Amino acid sequence: MRIQILGTGCPKCKKLAENTEAALKQTGISAEVEKVTAVAEIAKFGVMFTPALAIDGEVKVAGKVPTADKIAELLSAAG
Repeated sequence: MRIQILGTGCPKCKKLAENTEAALKQTGISAEVEKVTAVAEIAKFGVMFTPALAIDGEVKVAGKVPTADKIAELLSAAG
């Protein structure tokens, strides 16, 4: 599984990364986590508002920071 954190490095982007790591530990799911910070790369996902979370190339959340529990739900559904 591949998880991408889309954002320029703002505090919300960092919080999303923290929540994602917590969700991975909570679920025991193994995944490659990549931070995508280049605006041009983020735009390729069609994301207008950051932060955003993509799982296996599909944007699941954009413009807000989901809780670790919500991310765990998304990971379990995708995995």
